[in-house]
Parts: sequence; C-alpha cells; structure tokens
Amino acid sequence: MRAYQQSLLDPTQIAIVLIDHESQVFFGMDGDCRHSLLNAAAGLARTAKAFYIPIILSGVEEDILSGPLAGKVHSVYPGITPIRRSAINAFEDKKFKSAVAATQKKKLLIAGLWTEVCVALPTLSAMEDGYEVYVVTDACASCSNQAHQTALQRVIQAGARPVTWQACVLELQRDWENKDTCQAVAAILQDHGGAYGLGASDTHTVIGGTVGGIFS
Repeated sequence: MRAYQQSLLDPTQIAIVLIDHESQVFFGMDGDCRHSLLNAAAGLARTAKAFYIPIILSGVEEDILSGPLAGKVHSVYPGITPIRRSAINAFEDKKFKSAVAATQKKKLLIAGLWTEVCVALPTLSAMEDGYEVYVVTDACASCSNQAHQTALQRVIQAGARPVTWQACVLELQRDWENKDTCQAVAAILQDHGGAYGLGASDTHTVIGGTVGGIFS
C-alpha cells in the first residue's frame, strides 16, 4: 500500500467529474484547441479507469441544444449513461449532486466546457458544500481566452486549485515501481501525451525502452 502526502493527490480520496464535453459545445470554443482539449479530457477519463477513481459524466440538454457527449470521452466508459441536466450549474441538479455525494470523496477533479459557466459554477457550489476542488485547466475551454482565464482567476481566488491532466496522472502514479498502474499510465501517456508520449514510444522502439521496460 503506497503512502501519500496529504497535500498530494491520492486516488483513493478523489472523484473525477467531466461536465458538458458535448459536440455542439465544442463549436463555441475559441481558437484551434478543440483537438488538444478532447485529447486531455480522454486522457483524464482513462486516468480515472487506470486508478479505479469514481467518475461522473454529465451533459446539459443533449437532445435540443448541446448534442451527445464526445465519443472519445464516452467510449472510455461505454456502460455509463451521462447524467442529463437542464441546470446550467450541474450542482443545482439533484441527480448530479447525489451522484457526487455517492462517491464519498471530498476531493473533486473537475473539467468541462465552458470554463466560465459549466466549470466555474459547480466548482464554486462544490466548495461551498465543503469539497476540495481541483480544476483541470487543459481539459477545460471557453468561448474566448479572456473568458477562460477570467473564470480560472475567479475559482482560484475562491480556493480552487489549478492542475493539468498530465500532471495529475504522474502525481497519481508517483513512482514507476508502482507496477499495478505503470503499464496503464504508460499507455495513456503514449496515446494522449503529445510529444512526450511520442518520444517515450520512439525510445522503446529504438533502444528497447529505458524506464524499467514500461513503455511497450
């Protein structure tokens, strides 16, 4: 049983919440970051599976406004039906709030679209209810960079903690000698870790791997 410092993420103490990564909402995003954001959200979903972390998926007005949850995210958990809401603030939906409480975790990693609304509002509400919230900034986006950055400032000033998805997976892994999860983490990094994942894969191909043979 590995030991964790209280200030660091412990997979037994957290739940991951992905809100409104829906097809229509992606069209409202600013710039050319759609692929990067979808990649980060999928990597975060796979991280939850690798560490047996409870995950909550939710979408707002799927049929009439926002479209289905992005397939790259939902395909990680095909057996989970996303919580469907009309409330813009997910924490004002009784089913969503009950699902979060049912995890019995007091630390939440939250990501979603858009940062200024569907991330900021439940983050603020969750903290009022006593949760410790980490906002996964690169798995969130807004209709403009100003909106994204302003929303992050708002939740950080209120006490939320900003993190990025690759930092989360490596913080949870902690040590490559933790063999229960190292293969899954390596696969996640290879598939979603951009240049780092590509470099790790190429290293294994060229010289047979250098990190305990975990990249394959």
